Amino acid sequence: MSADVLCSVRNLIVEYSTRAGAVRAVDNVSLDIRRGEILGLVGESGCGKSTLGKALMRLHTGAARITQGELWFDGRDLMKLSEREMPDVRGAEIGMVFQDPMTSLNPVQRIMDHLTETMRTHEPEVSEAAARGRANELVERLGIRRERLHEYPHQMSGGMRQRVMISLALALRAKLVIADEPTTSLDVIVEAKFLDLLKELQKEFGLTILLITHNIGVVAEVADRVAVMYAAKMAEVGDVREVFADPKHPYTQGLLRSVPNIALDGAELYKMEGAPPNLLHPPVGCRFAPRCPHVMDVCRRQEPSFDPVGEGDHLAACWLFNEAAVAREKSHA
Repeated sequence: MSADVLCSVRNLIVEYSTRAGAVRAVDNVSLDIRRGEILGLVGESGCGKSTLGKALMRLHTGAARITQGELWFDGRDLMKLSEREMPDVRGAEIGMVFQDPMTSLNPVQRIMDHLTETMRTHEPEVSEAAARGRANELVERLGIRRERLHEYPHQMSGGMRQRVMISLALALRAKLVIADEPTTSLDVIVEAKFLDLLKELQKEFGLTILLITHNIGVVAEVADRVAVMYAAKMAEVGDVREVFADPKHPYTQGLLRSVPNIALDGAELYKMEGAPPNLLHPPVGCRFAPRCPHVMDVCRRQEPSFDPVGEGDHLAACWLFNEAAVAREKSHA
């Protein structure tokens, strides 16, 4: 793992056991998260984004399990850590901001107690007074008045609760923060403020952030790089400006065309035809082939590899960028 990479995922498979059979929610995915960057992970609901985020913390239990792959974080192989060792990583080194903070915060515990308990659990040497002092400084930096630390979660707005969740990650000085759909329950104005805050914190604290979202606009606003998932697989990865200016994978192109644009007055909103495949019985070859406007015969027979398609580390899994495949298609046309 190179020095500029904080977290590296290699050939990861995460399966859910169901009555109908095993479902691969993450299927042979590889991805690098660089130090100090905001990486946006986008895709339709059910494509495996949240499953991948939870896998980085090894949070899967019960019906879900990691059946293959490597998870490297800051030079350590997380797959080799025991369940007793993983709590030292969760929170202290990898923090998570969930979609709905009300399901993550104890409704009968005051905000101050959430923060001080978290700090003292991971850092027993920190006194109660020191933990309270750090909590006061932290929430004020995030725009929450100290008096509100004595309130319960239900007394705060959605935006405030999301700031509390970020506080919990920053309180332990986490190196990586995974934000799973953090703006879904927020209105447009609060969402904009939240994203501005995220960018400020990333610069001030040198945070590395994995931002999981289905909102392309959010990624365009704050991310340095973008990773696009489709049907449990990685479709495209690259610099956010390059990918948005010149998307290579047909699915990424469709996502960007689906975003409403007020500049196109009277234009009909683009809609991708079809639906994602059933992951119980995924199609052979490229999983986007049944919906792809550029589909070739090889797309239905063989899965494409993840190859460079542009400048730098712009990668895509698409046969359109395999010269031999395109040549064969033209010769049979």
